[in-house]
Amino acid sequence: MTLVLDKGTAPTAEPALLDLAGGPRRRARPRRVPRWLRALSGPALLIALWWLASATGLLEPQLFPPPAAVAATAARLVADGELQTHVWASVWRVLQGTAYGTVGGAAVAVLAGLSRVGEDLIDSTMQVAKAVPNFALTPLLIMWMGIDEGPKVLLIALGVGIAIYINTYSAIRGVDAHLVEAASTLGAGRSAMVLHVILPGALPGFLVGLRLALSSAWLSLIFAETINTTEGIGFLMSRAQTLLQFDLSVLVLLLYAVIGLLSYALVRFLERRLLGWRHGFEGV
Repeated sequence: MTLVLDKGTAPTAEPALLDLAGGPRRRARPRRVPRWLRALSGPALLIALWWLASATGLLEPQLFPPPAAVAATAARLVADGELQTHVWASVWRVLQGTAYGTVGGAAVAVLAGLSRVGEDLIDSTMQVAKAVPNFALTPLLIMWMGIDEGPKVLLIALGVGIAIYINTYSAIRGVDAHLVEAASTLGAGRSAMVLHVILPGALPGFLVGLRLALSSAWLSLIFAETINTTEGIGFLMSRAQTLLQFDLSVLVLLLYAVIGLLSYALVRFLERRLLGWRHGFEGV
């Protein structure tokens, strides 16, 4: 029991400013669910609905296996070391393609965004490249580069580079002109203006492009791993389709989903680290 003491009034029993021991006491705040746990509630709900539909017979187990069957397949592949081999092969291809595409796309975007001459020479070419599906280039890449890792990595790099270019170029041209004028008035040279005003202002757009680029990288990987490969998640999917292994097909879909979540978490981590200076609306 706690007492609120006031001159000229009788003590009343209310939630408290002072407790009977005489010390101040803070009101207990309700514990909030961590945001990362709330973020996982959606996927967890989908898995629960999947299990429920399988348990009640809404899903045909031969065509859409239940979670337990998919988990058993995953455990078997992990025990054999096969799943790790295929996942690492795909991850390594995506890492290479993403690195090349990010560097190339960002460099071209900076050249086109900072200069009108660069825009005239580069932007129309990149718009043409954007209009042509990079998957349609697969036969040409095979004829030009063979069936080794080169065309696979290049196909991923093209998809990444276009996404990075479009968002970074737009972000550079979207930097507030008043900030550029203010920096110029304060005596900032061209290089200082680029390094301290334009590029930091374009960084949020670049990170949005990186988020889209990672999605494009994994999408490109599906097509890239149809080029004479014996390792990779795409190879697992092709094998599952050929042998009608529905449990393996669902497992591959889950792998893509998990990797997509991890990619998204990586970009969000970079946003928190690199955009700590920006105070934008974060929801209510």
